Amino acid sequence: MFENYVDVIEASKILDVHPETVKRLIREGKLAATKFGNKWIMERDRLQLFANTYDGKRGRSRTLL
Repeated sequence: MFENYVDVIEASKILDVHPETVKRLIREGKLAATKFGNKWIMERDRLQLFANTYDGKRGRSRTLL
């Protein structure tokens, strides 16, 4: 049953972002998740769909002079 679900740590590895970024995406409603006890879990398939469209880069790049 739980092999189809991932927690925040696993999701952060799949998305290549910090675990706090995954929690922020959940809070903002951009990533669907369910609270299970004191952990957030999400369906592996839905996370893969999200990962295919997610670009983890934020902000603008800077040029050093």
